[in-house]
Amino acid sequence: MKIAARWKYSFYRQRGWSTPRPSPLLAFEKVYNPHTARRVSLWLRLIMVIIVCFLFVPWTQNFQTEGQLTTLTPNDRPQEVPSTIAGSVVRWYVREGQFVREGDTLLQLSEVRTEFFDTLLIKRTARQVQAKEAAVDAYINKIKAYDAQIMALESNLPLKLNQARNKLRQVALKLRSDSMAVVAADTNLNIARLQLERARILYRDGIKPRQELEDKLNKYQEAEARLIRVRNELLISQNEYINAQIELNTILNEFNEKISKAESEREAAKSLLYATEAEIAKLQTQLSSYIIRSGFYFITAPQSGYVVKTLKAGIGEIVKEGEPVATIVPARQQQAVELYVRPMDLPLVRLGHKVRVWFDGWPALVFSGWPNASYGTYGGIVAAIDYNISPNGKYRVLVKPDPTDHEWPKLLRMGTGARGIFLLNNVPLWYELWRQFNGFPPDFYYGEPQNDSSPGGK
Repeated sequence: MKIAARWKYSFYRQRGWSTPRPSPLLAFEKVYNPHTARRVSLWLRLIMVIIVCFLFVPWTQNFQTEGQLTTLTPNDRPQEVPSTIAGSVVRWYVREGQFVREGDTLLQLSEVRTEFFDTLLIKRTARQVQAKEAAVDAYINKIKAYDAQIMALESNLPLKLNQARNKLRQVALKLRSDSMAVVAADTNLNIARLQLERARILYRDGIKPRQELEDKLNKYQEAEARLIRVRNELLISQNEYINAQIELNTILNEFNEKISKAESEREAAKSLLYATEAEIAKLQTQLSSYIIRSGFYFITAPQSGYVVKTLKAGIGEIVKEGEPVATIVPARQQQAVELYVRPMDLPLVRLGHKVRVWFDGWPALVFSGWPNASYGTYGGIVAAIDYNISPNGKYRVLVKPDPTDHEWPKLLRMGTGARGIFLLNNVPLWYELWRQFNGFPPDFYYGEPQNDSSPGGK
């Protein structure tokens, strides 16, 4: 203290100042201490050394995103159960929050469309189908009868034609025979004429008696009569030959006409058969639709899950076609987190990328640059990256649980908020501070795989 007092007095004298009176509090002596300055300097140097060493600590580059809990497959997401048909609510079989299994009845509806009011609609439509099927059988039998008739006509036609041809051949032979008979009769007539002329000459010369002349005259007349008779027979044979030809053509035409008529009637029967079969198909479609529609009066659960919300309340309320009546959340879900990444960060993301996620409502202590020192975070792997930008101007990335890390909490619910850290390369801390200070993005390349296992869930 004395040294400090002497130094103070000398300090004032060197400057020509008047020496102040001693203060009873001695504030200056208590404040100024040269050993304190040394200690402060030592601490500042130590802190600077620590800071410089700290700048070379490894730091994991990363970027953070926000999102929410969802499922990896569409079947595991909440779904609305629609009503296939329009109807009126008759009875609810479930309540909100109840667990239902696949196929359990949720709701019963009654018909509201007038064309389906008939309670015997299915039976009557089935009878119409049976009647049409019987008509089809009748048409089939009719077609078979026409086929048999055509076969009979086609089988009889050759016989009739052969018979007519044989008759034509017989008439032709007779015609030939009659022609030869005419030629023979004409020859006999000429011979009889010559003999008659000789007999007249001999009778005139008195060589032959009159009786022989009369005999020759009689033979001549007989030959002439025979010629006339065989000529008549030849004309008859010619007419018969013409008639036989006409009959042959007539038989062929008649059979062709009958066969054509039978074929026409058969095709008409086939047309009616096909029309009836089309009506049967239409009626069967209606019958199947009626049967299927009757099954839609009871709305069942498409899969096992929990009824979280009923969209139609009360009895007698009208439900439109395709209108949802309840919402079901599947019991078993393959959880995933949908995170939204900025377009500038999207090139840094790849399938299989490691991600650390934590959820709203679950305590977490997060050190983004030191994932191994974080608590309450869970491991994830990038499972899918959207190719189309979302309405919020970001790209959606689906992250599934990492099977090598801690299991995600089982009590998580759909839509729970989540945050994610995409882990990139390991760099010194000074480099990361320099990058952040200059606003540069993380390195656009992939370094060595990171060992991202951390005590998640602690």
